[in-house]
Order: sequence, then structure tokens, then C-alpha cells
Amino acid sequence: MTASSALPRGASVHYRIEAADLHAHLFRVTLSIAQPAAQQRVSLPVWIPGSYLVREFSKNLQRLAARQDGRLAAVQQLDKCNWQVECVPSSPLVLTYEVYAFDNSVRTAWLDTQRGFFNGTSLCLKVHGQESSVHSVELAAVKGMSTWQAATGLVPHKVGKRGFGTYLAADYDELVDCPVEMGPFWSGEFKAGGVPHRLVIAGASESLDHARLLADVHKICEAEIRFWHAPARGGKRPPFKSYLFMLNVVDDGYGGLEHRNSTALIASRRDLPRLGETRMADGYVTLLGLISHEYFHTWNVKRLRPAEFTHYDYSAENYTQLLWFFEGFTSYYDDLLLRRAGLIDDATYLRLLNKTINQVLQTPGREVQAVAQASFDAWVKYYRQDENTANATVSYYTKGALVALCFDLTLRAEGQTTLDEVMRGLWQRCKAGPMTEADLAAVLKELGGRAFTREIAAWVHGTRELPLQELLKNVGVVVLEEPAQLQQRLGLRVAETSGVQIKTVLRGGAAEQAGFAANDEWVGVEVGTAGWRMSKTDDLLLYAGSHKKVTALVARDRRLLRLELNLPPAVTTWRLVLRDAARAQPWLVAHA
Repeated sequence: MTASSALPRGASVHYRIEAADLHAHLFRVTLSIAQPAAQQRVSLPVWIPGSYLVREFSKNLQRLAARQDGRLAAVQQLDKCNWQVECVPSSPLVLTYEVYAFDNSVRTAWLDTQRGFFNGTSLCLKVHGQESSVHSVELAAVKGMSTWQAATGLVPHKVGKRGFGTYLAADYDELVDCPVEMGPFWSGEFKAGGVPHRLVIAGASESLDHARLLADVHKICEAEIRFWHAPARGGKRPPFKSYLFMLNVVDDGYGGLEHRNSTALIASRRDLPRLGETRMADGYVTLLGLISHEYFHTWNVKRLRPAEFTHYDYSAENYTQLLWFFEGFTSYYDDLLLRRAGLIDDATYLRLLNKTINQVLQTPGREVQAVAQASFDAWVKYYRQDENTANATVSYYTKGALVALCFDLTLRAEGQTTLDEVMRGLWQRCKAGPMTEADLAAVLKELGGRAFTREIAAWVHGTRELPLQELLKNVGVVVLEEPAQLQQRLGLRVAETSGVQIKTVLRGGAAEQAGFAANDEWVGVEVGTAGWRMSKTDDLLLYAGSHKKVTALVARDRRLLRLELNLPPAVTTWRLVLRDAARAQPWLVAHA
């Protein structure tokens, strides 16, 4: 087949993707360009939208070759992810290459005898000058795997019953925003908001209660469609014609990545609902929260998005100060919408919120870095965490969620509007497209009846504590202070798999004052005239008794050190208690 005949009508760029070698974990890609430039440049992205880290996907690309009219064409590599092909513009160009796929995450690509998965950013070279053209992708059936199916959010063109065949994308952005799942997966369907939804699950055990999971995902989708489009007020259908959830079930894993009409998810088998089980286990609540989070992103970041993301630059970092809104506000609503969907009760929701609050309060970096700056620094700080991360930065997920809470409860207390209405107002104002902080300020002022300049400056661009206690009290939730765990009292984060390994020494804590350092092994403790071996942090209380000062024995670079440790007074942690359920109901069970 010639390159030109391989392209579906209307498509100028075509990819044929084959699972070339399951044991070697290699995809083979044939890229056909109907009308190449004289010096045709192609490139592979260095990052994937939604995961803000340069990952250098080109490291997995190999055996790149080019042909025109059956003859080899010269290919020159320009840098780490760009190539240039010398060719005749009037003749179709065919590029072939392989991609190593052995990252079992939602970000890149995977291929073995059990499953195949890929994001277009890992497999599909971008054809410079033709990014806005129609692209087509042919997913070749996997030889010898008759039970394998394929699923993707791409528009089907000529596709067989098992999902293999040719799909279309309006442009390169759409192509790489629709990942592909392949294998002998389970599949279930439902309609939400009048739109078909599909859930495919790979790797689950026989104990999985598929029906329960499908029904619960359905409830989440209905709740979020109601939230954004308020049918009672003449709202429209969702901004997609179909939606696909791809869940990869593994022994130990957690994560998700949003796309325009699909999401890729990874979860532990232990967190899935089991046949015959009716309780709402903590792990299952966490999974449902992840599903809620990624689905909410369909509106909040994939369509309503930072103005800086109007056009992605796939070759370098794309900076924005708005991740506190797009990730943080999504993190606020993911669990809240589980409550509104009836999947969890008030107590469970407050426990989840409580966890978020304590995570922020136990992070010294909240006093160092504003959440807007944390958004900008995601590329070098949040996605490259080390032993000092907790001291130097704050999570735009968790603090962003608390900023959303503060806006919501403030608006409700003042009685003019709610954050729900603000989100829908932004959707309308920005026409489901690029957004700036100024847009948020304008909608807050319009619906809230006053300017919120001071709150934005303090909560988003400042580092002072958020007024959480007062605002929670307004909705019938009080804060009780309880003794913190010993590690938090000492200012430590440790691993206790084999002894006590110091991971992080928190700023200003007793451990820092004593001289502890990350990577120390806490071997033992001397109390009075006795010495004791430590196997876990709580051993300290057993051995210290009434003593307020002990000598910690630590091993650092094979040397034994004696550190004088003053045991600190009690440090408290928050516990949220619902005292007035009636006052909380408009917030917790609000309907659009």
C-alpha cells in the first residue's frame, strides 16, 4: 500500500500503530504524510498535558527511518526531540519507528502479553506545519490475541467489533488527548446527561463487583453534569458526545490523568468493591474520589483552562499560576460531589476534608510559598519532590482545595451566591475556554456583590493562615484540637519498614533543633543510664517515660551520632465535628 492510499479521505497525516513485539514491549509506528515539506520537521512531545514535568518521551523512540517512493530519505536529528527529513514535497513521505513501552502508569505507554496502553504524546510524532490538519490512526489488531479489544475516545472511522481499525482526530491536539487501551478488558456502559459513557477495566480479580462500580460511577457523572449544566435552569448537555473511563487495576498503584472525553486511571485491586460487600471501604472512597476528580476536569482544565494553555507547546514547560484553581478547586469538588451524589455521608465527607486540612497545617512550606507560586513552580518543585519539599513548598492541590472551601463558605455566609454559581458563571463568561485570574475576580464581584481583591491577595498570593475555623463554624462544623501523632510532634516524616529511616525533617521542629537529617537511621535512644534499640518511632514514648530530654543515637554515612533531643510539648491536630446538620445541608447536599 502506498502512503497516499493509506490515508483516509480528508486526513493528511496517518499513523498505523502495531503491537510489534509483546515480549520486547515494542510498538511499531508507520507515519504517512501525504504532502510533506521540502525539509519536513517532526517532533515528539517532552511532556503530557495534565502532568507538569518534562519526561523526555523521545528516550523510548528507536529505529527511525524515512522513505519516499520506496527509497530511503535522509533523516537528521536536530535535538533531543526534533528530526528533519530531506524530501520531495510532491511525493508522500513514510516514516517508520519503534517505541519502547514499559511504564505502567497513566502518563506514557505500556505493552506486554496482558495489556497494551498508550498516550499519543508517547507514540505519535508531530508533523510540523500540519498540526491543524485532520489526523487518522489505524489501530492494528494484535496477532495471536483473539480476545483483545481496543478502546479510545477518538472518533471511529472504519472500526471492527473489537475496536481495532481506523479513527479520526480533528488535529494533533485531539489525537494526543485520546489515549488507547488494548487487551482482554471488561466493559460496561451507561448514559448520563443523555450521553453514552463506557467503563473498561483491565487487570481486576474475580472478586470485583463490576455492577456496583459501574452504578457508582454513573452517580458521579450525573451529579457532575447537574453541577455544571443545571438542567432545572435550562442547562445544556455535556460538552462531549461520549465519554470513556479506562481503569488499569494493579497490585499497588494510584493515579489518574484527564483528557477531553476520557480519563486513564490506575488503582489497587484492594481498593475495588468486592462481590457480596456493601460497606464503603476507605480505599474504595479514595478511588471514587479519583474518578470524580478526573471527570470534573472534563470541564475544569480541559475546556475551562488557563489562558497560557490555549495552545500547548509540547517541546518545553508551559507555565501558569492557576493550578491552584484548576487542580485545587477540582480537588475541593471531587469529594464534595461524592457527598452530593449520595455515595458518602456527612461524617465521611468531613473526615476527608479533615485530612486535607491537616495535610496543609502540617506542611511548613505553607508559610514560605504562596499557592499561586506553587502552581508556577510545579515543573521544578511539586513533580520533583525531595526531602525538603514539605519545608519549601505547598501543594496547589490541597491548599487550592482549602482556598475553594474558603471562597465557598464566605459566599454562602454573605448570602449573595455560592462557589457553585461562580464556577458556572466562569463557564459562561469564558465560553468554556481560556480563563485568567481576572475572570475569576470579575465573576466573584458580579455574583458576590463586592470585590474579593483582598481575599485573592491573602489566600492565593499570600502565606497567612486561612480563616477555616470561623468559616466552618458558620455551617455548623466545629474544630476540636487533639494531640498529634508523635512523628508530627517531633517534626519528622519517617519510613518504618526496617527500623526508623528519616525521610523528612520538618522546619522548626524538635528533630531539626536536635540535628536530625534526612536519610539518617534512628538506631536507638539513651534515657538516663539505659540505652535502647529503636524499631519504630513510638518506641520513644515507651523508653522515655517521664523524661523530657533523651539522647538519640543515629547512623549517618555509617557513623554513629549522639543527638540531644528535647521532647516537645503536645502538638495538636484538628478534628472536624458536625454540630448543626441543618446549617450544613445547603452546602453538603446542594442541588443545581
